[in-house]
Amino acid sequence: MESFSLILAIVVVTALAFDFTNGFHDTANAMATTISTGAMKPKVAVAMSAVLNLVGAFLSVEVANTISKGLVDEAGIRPEVIFAALVGAILWNLLTWLVGLPSSSSHALMGGLIGATIASAGVGAVHGDVLVTKVLIPAIAAPLVAGIAAMLATRLTYSLGKKADGEASRKGYRAGQIASAGLVSLAHGTNDAQKTMGIITLALVAGGTLAPDSDPPMWVILSAGIAIALGTYLGGWRIIRTMGKGLTDLQPQQGFAAQTSAATVILASSHLGFSLSTTHSVSGAVMGAGLGRKGGVVRWSTATRMFVAWGLTLPAAALVGAVAEYVTGFGAWGTAVVAVFLVASSAAIWKLSRREVVDHTNVNDTDTVPAEPAGVITTAIAAVTPPPASGSATASEDPVPAFPSQATAERTTTTTTTV
Repeated sequence: MESFSLILAIVVVTALAFDFTNGFHDTANAMATTISTGAMKPKVAVAMSAVLNLVGAFLSVEVANTISKGLVDEAGIRPEVIFAALVGAILWNLLTWLVGLPSSSSHALMGGLIGATIASAGVGAVHGDVLVTKVLIPAIAAPLVAGIAAMLATRLTYSLGKKADGEASRKGYRAGQIASAGLVSLAHGTNDAQKTMGIITLALVAGGTLAPDSDPPMWVILSAGIAIALGTYLGGWRIIRTMGKGLTDLQPQQGFAAQTSAATVILASSHLGFSLSTTHSVSGAVMGAGLGRKGGVVRWSTATRMFVAWGLTLPAAALVGAVAEYVTGFGAWGTAVVAVFLVASSAAIWKLSRREVVDHTNVNDTDTVPAEPAGVITTAIAAVTPPPASGSATASEDPVPAFPSQATAERTTTTTTTV
């Protein structure tokens, strides 16, 4: 077993930096609906999510093994390749965070790894069967399954709650949202924290510090869990606003249905070792919950932008990873150039984000969310929805604020901040 080299130390630090960006980029997955409906205060929500992300990191290593042992050929990988992959993933995360789009950190990482590996060792070093079965198919299936499940769960929830007392129902769903948000956070830790574990383990194998086919060491698990928890606590407020207010308007019943459906899909995928995108799952569930309420509207203009970002994630990160790998191939000075470029680009993106600040104080402001009429899909679903059996059902699904005091406060808040 060899000691740490400088490049290996750089790779580990960069991987933890990616894990940190993954945390704040994906906070919206667990907490956007809970924050948008007022079930929890923003800072309390992200703190709870951070703790549960850390706990979730210790529950499984199946996804980590998919990345470290399955996606690419370990024999053809150098630490510089993994560094280049991380550069592509981090920059894509920061760019999509800047514009408030919930793209997949998982696919950014895998795209960067695929591009850098191809640039270094050729196409044959990428295991196509693993890419298709454990990455691409889940990427398509996850939002569909989570969306359909959330839509059906929303309709069931409203149906069961027709005769329930309004105040008691709100309190019950508030508690349910908090519990389901915690479950999503735990699921996120079991899935996304492992991706960084897998990439660090792959780097240790490539650098000769670990034997091939090794599981992640405990220090790798702990450091990855802490990094993603810290990023989660920072809060990706821009993406939280998009997912909580930009896609649809959610009531607590819908938030509970969306989070429960997404958590079920994520936990099942983690158990099977699928490197699932939690962003895809939660976004699909939010849209499904929006369609599940009679009169609900999904803002398809925002959804379309999100779908485009999803489609670009793998190839964009792969391209940056490939270029970065080409430059690192010139030796130590090439690696230094790539490192300087990463730091400078990250700093520039952060500076741009300060022009229009979004944080916990204005994440629920709705003055920048455009109104959008029901589109073709929403109208078609509404057309096949059976009419309510009584007037009480209609009343229970009217799009009124579930927490009037907060909604009133939001309407009276004056702000010039936009996403």
